[in-house]
Amino acid sequence: MNHYCEFVDDGIKYQPHVFQLPLDYDDCSKGNIEVFARSLTSTSKNASDKPWLVYFQGGPGFPSPRQNGHQGWVKRALKDYRVLLLDQRGTGNSSAITHQTIAHLSPQAQAEYLSHFRADNIVQDAEQIRQQFAVEKWAILGQSFGGFCSLTYLSLFPDSLLRSYITGGVPPVTGHPDVVYQATFNRVVEKNHAFFKQFPKAQSLCQSVANHLLETEEYLPNGQRLTVEQFQQLGINFGISNSFLPTYYALENAFIDVNGTHRLRYEFLNRIMMEQSFHTHPIYAILHESIYCQGQASDWSAQRIRETFPQFQYQPNQTFYFTGEMVFPWMFSQYTNLVPLKQAAELLAQKRDWGPLYDIERLQANKVPVSCAVYADDMFVDMDLSRQTLANIPNSAAWITNEYEHNGLRVDGEHILDKLISMGNQLAATLE
Repeated sequence: MNHYCEFVDDGIKYQPHVFQLPLDYDDCSKGNIEVFARSLTSTSKNASDKPWLVYFQGGPGFPSPRQNGHQGWVKRALKDYRVLLLDQRGTGNSSAITHQTIAHLSPQAQAEYLSHFRADNIVQDAEQIRQQFAVEKWAILGQSFGGFCSLTYLSLFPDSLLRSYITGGVPPVTGHPDVVYQATFNRVVEKNHAFFKQFPKAQSLCQSVANHLLETEEYLPNGQRLTVEQFQQLGINFGISNSFLPTYYALENAFIDVNGTHRLRYEFLNRIMMEQSFHTHPIYAILHESIYCQGQASDWSAQRIRETFPQFQYQPNQTFYFTGEMVFPWMFSQYTNLVPLKQAAELLAQKRDWGPLYDIERLQANKVPVSCAVYADDMFVDMDLSRQTLANIPNSAAWITNEYEHNGLRVDGEHILDKLISMGNQLAATLE
């Protein structure tokens, strides 16, 4: 039963849309999934005459934002566009994938099902929606992994696009995931150095927590035992702005004495659990490496590259390093909600017959204006790899800036999108 409703808030009309689309576009006999999107239209006069802008969220595995108020990048977008917020397949209200919905399947069935939730099928969904909307062309905005989807869209259906705007999400379109993780691990090392330089005391605090976890069993509120490896994953926050100080405050307040026994505070344990988004968004874990795979297996790329960085293999009383936005095989043994997916994750890590995500020849002949915000200090998407990709895509332009971290669109979206729209207009003028 459709329980979504249309409403108006702060000068924006919100309208839900639900679509029945094929799970597998190459074999429709596998049935349909439900894909949800919400359109946002200004209530001002003539708003319904504006072109569409489709938003692709980062991840993979996260739904579109639930807009609250006439603000941020949406505020700027609605000046020129109607906005369609797409819950990518498997996320939000779109036949969501969680440990609850697929744990009953066999590992082989899980892996086969999950293999249909990459950028190629996300873009196929969007294209089907465009056709059902009877829209000749629309613009797209991709944040992070959404930018990966944008280049897939430019590869598969360039004639359907007016403009492409990308923020912090220009991927390498060839090569092995190892290249990506080599670059991002180097970035993580740099972020660690910056954090511990700003807060020298944090190093001893981190060692105290890590040593304690090696000697004492501590459990998160969901009953999951906390390990050093999980503690290291707090470093994912270093890829977003203004994260150093909150991290230090948390470390400063990590311990409490309970009847003379040194233990980790409940608040600290709860914070770690709340930041383990893999529990609620398993696609983020299980397909994280496959977003780079075309005709090759990831073979647990991040874990293999991590082993070449001895500083991440913590030993008692040694220098402590946080890790970043990487997925490791041990997570499927330690994370409560990932355990039911452990065998499927192994099958997907060894899968070699991933289809292509990009059409290099089409990208090299691109005529769609592509304007990108590339963040110089991005810990998640390496600037140098992004620049290499854009160098081979004509009619693209990069705004390279160190003003923002990876979450720039969330922090200052109105300004960033305004900049990208202006760049796109300039590119379009040169094509006329």
